[in-house]
Amino acid sequence: MKSRSNIVFVWANFGPYHIDRLDAVADALKETHHVIGIEIAGTSAIYPWARTANVVDVDHFTLFPARLFESVSAWRIFFALGRACLKARARDLFLCHYERIDIYAIAWVLRIFGYRVHVMIDSKFDDKPRLLGRELLKKAFFLPYYSAIVGGERTLDYLRFFGFDPGRIHLGYDTVSIKRIRRLAGSPPAPAGAAFRDRHFTIVARLVPKKNILTALEAYSEYCRIAGHAARELHICGSGELEHQLRATVKKRSLKKVIFHGFVQSSEVAQVLSTTLALVLPSKEEQWGLVVNEAVAMGLPILCSVNVGARDRLVKAGINGYIFEPDNPAGLAWIMYRLAEDELEWRRLAKGSARFAHLADTGQFSTAVTTILGIS
Repeated sequence: MKSRSNIVFVWANFGPYHIDRLDAVADALKETHHVIGIEIAGTSAIYPWARTANVVDVDHFTLFPARLFESVSAWRIFFALGRACLKARARDLFLCHYERIDIYAIAWVLRIFGYRVHVMIDSKFDDKPRLLGRELLKKAFFLPYYSAIVGGERTLDYLRFFGFDPGRIHLGYDTVSIKRIRRLAGSPPAPAGAAFRDRHFTIVARLVPKKNILTALEAYSEYCRIAGHAARELHICGSGELEHQLRATVKKRSLKKVIFHGFVQSSEVAQVLSTTLALVLPSKEEQWGLVVNEAVAMGLPILCSVNVGARDRLVKAGINGYIFEPDNPAGLAWIMYRLAEDELEWRRLAKGSARFAHLADTGQFSTAVTTILGIS
């Protein structure tokens, strides 16, 4: 039997989404490549995911298993990750966190040694205010990379600005296993499953300023005023620095139907989504928003702000959801009221989400990888 080549994927910390992608690539390349997954640290301060299971036919190991990613110095990451990548003897290596100096240095070392290095990225122009001079300096950070896997069209345009060859930019980075989400939910996608009248609105996000949850609460308060006793619950999944302020706002506004779940793992997110009317994602800054993929997997209408990266591929206004400005709570309140009162409209949008499930799935990621490798 012909020996298989090694291929390496590196992330700061593995969550269920990274395992989904490794699994998809391992399955797609089982005849030609052996997949190696390297995570830098055992956990992260931003995403306290439960430890992930191993994937069949993937060598998955952690450089600093007992450390937070944020606590490991750039020098230690450079030496440990650089050594691991060189030891893997893989012709192709896929790296995340292009903006970090340690990853930048590793990318150059690998290129000097003759390896092909690829960047995985979902940054875009509208994430935050951009200074032209600083952006032009970033061009150097992309020079070591042979190709890129990106989330959506806005990230593709961002890389084109830096002179990246469009022919070497491939969509499909931000994906999840649709099959896994549906299995964890234990319920069929909408409009099947829970009855229309028993569903609630859901926000899944870190409780930090850029996620714009205060504006969502303002919109929900207005929706409750319009809907009266018929107002549906709002479930908030997530934790973060604004939790106390958000709880105080809920109390001040007497929003008795807001339920805080705290940080929840992927299995619990899937279960909450199984009884959800629509996902609400009001972010002022959102590179992608993988919860949109999860919501699409469960056939849910998506109510998201224009800044959400996932809308590029997974949300079309009037087809499977609605898009609003992040500073427009009145508009969001009207959308929530309309959807909560019109079952036919909800069913139409839910069926529309089914049309985007394949774009949300890790099959897109494995296709991007096989294309880069030149495997038909």
